[in-house]
Amino acid sequence: MTTVDDVRDLAKTLPLSAEVFVRGRIKFRVGRVVWLAFSHDGTEMGFAFPKEWRQALVDSEPEKFVLPGSCDLKYNWAEARLGALDPDEMRDLVLEAWSMVVPKYVVEDYLRNQGAPVAAEQRV
Repeated sequence: MTTVDDVRDLAKTLPLSAEVFVRGRIKFRVGRVVWLAFSHDGTEMGFAFPKEWRQALVDSEPEKFVLPGSCDLKYNWAEARLGALDPDEMRDLVLEAWSMVVPKYVVEDYLRNQGAPVAAEQRV
């Protein structure tokens, strides 16, 4: 089971990411772009995710993933139930969401510093 604190601990380490509080909710931004947010009760995490893959994500594991509210459907956004995510899955979702909003070179530098391989298409 993943908690808000688990996600925050990772998100705080990501370059250009800043934690903010907006209307009583914890959110993470890069500049003015929100890429990660938590529900008021801390049971769900919203994250940057490609619109075109969102329905497939929800359909694949509806007990874990949900569509965002109607006002957020226009954004590249999906939501997950934190209690259903294991730590590795959470890490992948958070890193992918963050990588959608930062320059590619920032992602490459971060991965290189973490000792992770950088994919060939990212090196171009």
